[in-house]
Amino acid sequence: QVQLAESGGGLVQAGGSLRLSCAASGRTFRSYAMGWFRQAPGKEREIVAAVSWSGFATYYADSLKGRFTISRGNAKNTVYLQMNSLKPEDTAVYYCAAGDHVVADARRYDLWGQGTQVTVSS
Repeated sequence: QVQLAESGGGLVQAGGSLRLSCAASGRTFRSYAMGWFRQAPGKEREIVAAVSWSGFATYYADSLKGRFTISRGNAKNTVYLQMNSLKPEDTAVYYCAAGDHVVADARRYDLWGQGTQVTVSS
């Protein structure tokens, strides 16, 4: 059974940075694409970024390009989200997910972590 565990969330002032990590564990972890999603109170879950198994293909939400960077660790079972120039509207629970393809649709991802809270104060 594969499990995803996020870490790195917290409270940061506007303009600051955070780096989220997601570690996958389990013997059956295969060549998954990995994605980061976020959900703010009262809003739907939305894609932040996704990366292919190789790390070469990426996808970013248009509104986040230039501020957020997704990357994959050398061991492939870890994915990172570097978030810079954070804004109060970035406040949300951030989720890590694994699926077969680099897509924006959350329904296409099979595995999900429990989420980590990111709060950006003004």
